Amino acid sequence: MQPFRIHGEARDARILITCDHASNRVPQDVNGGNLGIAAADMERHIAYDVGAAGLSVALADHLGCTAVLSDFSRLVIDPNRGEDDPTLLMRLYDGTIIPANRHADAAETERRLATLHRPYHAALARLAARRPDTVIVAIHSFTPCLRGRPSRPWHVGVLHSHLDSRLSNRLIARLQAESDLVVGDNEPYMGHLPGDAIDRHALQVGRLNTLIEVRNDLIGTAGAQESWAARLAPIITAAVADLE
Repeated sequence: MQPFRIHGEARDARILITCDHASNRVPQDVNGGNLGIAAADMERHIAYDVGAAGLSVALADHLGCTAVLSDFSRLVIDPNRGEDDPTLLMRLYDGTIIPANRHADAAETERRLATLHRPYHAALARLAARRPDTVIVAIHSFTPCLRGRPSRPWHVGVLHSHLDSRLSNRLIARLQAESDLVVGDNEPYMGHLPGDAIDRHALQVGRLNTLIEVRNDLIGTAGAQESWAARLAPIITAAVADLE
């Protein structure tokens, strides 16, 4: 089974949608398909970006572009981390211990890199290289509140690196013009992490890029994902056009 899925591969649009944390699937060769945590935890944001897969597919349909989505849980190995990142394979996340990762050694990490992480990035790289003017739009979601932390007020955040904020700045401006949205500028996270997916596939090769985080309680259903996709698609299109 491939550790990724591609939606709309035959489409030739400039924009490429990526969804690094699309799935909470645990492959059978990882502790028998069970990380040893409660089923309820596997449905939380610690295991995947809730709603992000549906939003990515709907957004790709509205934009007429391709989307590439991971098909393994971030708790198995995180595709949005560089191979040398200390958080690549988490043993504790937002108060939950991950038993199947507790004793994962360098050989097990390498095996997961080879079977999951690297194939996903190879697929992303192949799709991004189809056009010289590819624009990477990464879709993520965030939880309204981490355990023991204040509630997060943003409806949507745009993350970007100081190395290239061109598209993100235009996108933030257009989102802020929507009177009913609270928009985060590099919130709820900072936008640059060396070795992450945007760094690897956009910043290091000079591609226009942005990363959109939608609060996951706003995209918990197919209908909500479709509504957000319909709203975001023309805003993304206009932000890209602003730079042309």
